[in-house]
Amino acid sequence: MRRLFGGRAASLVLLLLWFVVFARIAASLGTNLAAANAHASAIQSWEHAVHIDVELSANRWLAGHPVLARSAAYVYRLYYVAIAGVLLWVFFRHASAYGRVSRTMVAMTVLVLPVYWAVPLSPPRSALPGAVDIVARYDLFHQESWTNPTHYTAMPSMHVGWSLWCAYAAWTVLRGTRWALVPWGFPLLMVAVVITTGNHYVLDVVGSVVLLAVSIGVAWLWGRLVARAGRSTRETV
Repeated sequence: MRRLFGGRAASLVLLLLWFVVFARIAASLGTNLAAANAHASAIQSWEHAVHIDVELSANRWLAGHPVLARSAAYVYRLYYVAIAGVLLWVFFRHASAYGRVSRTMVAMTVLVLPVYWAVPLSPPRSALPGAVDIVARYDLFHQESWTNPTHYTAMPSMHVGWSLWCAYAAWTVLRGTRWALVPWGFPLLMVAVVITTGNHYVLDVVGSVVLLAVSIGVAWLWGRLVARAGRSTRETV
């Protein structure tokens, strides 16, 4: 038991270190403003063609409701608390699911980086005339703006992506119980937040769903390879 916990603890430390590396790499991507604006124009055209270009109207509606706007800004800033809470909850209370959900998390970070590099994208708050930067207006720490104008990595939305991961991790643990569907309310809330605050397009949300689905598949294959390697090692010994 002690060896098993020690192995999981080491994997958690490695996961946290990888997140530091991931954050540094992600911060260096999405800096091409011309490409980001061109992609934003294309996204707007595609959404308009299928009548899902709701970002500006949703943003203006939220801007007219200060209490909701402030709440949305807080959810947008503090979502990482939920990620950490779910990860630690699974780590300490549901060890059997930890490997699967942590591998899915790593897969998401690895898969999203090439997209950030290849498809820089200006968010609606800077690409749509008349959009209000809700998060900057109602900043949690009352600073003038937390938004970084030199990074354009709106596709896919990792706010939605991580909230989907939280729901998937919790669902993995709770499936078969009456609470299994409750965690999926979190990504629904986050979708509303990122759209109305002007931080993402509807198609960014679609990209987040695709990212999670592909990451789950990659994590499953990864787990099969790990299990096969473990069996081979035991047979050799």
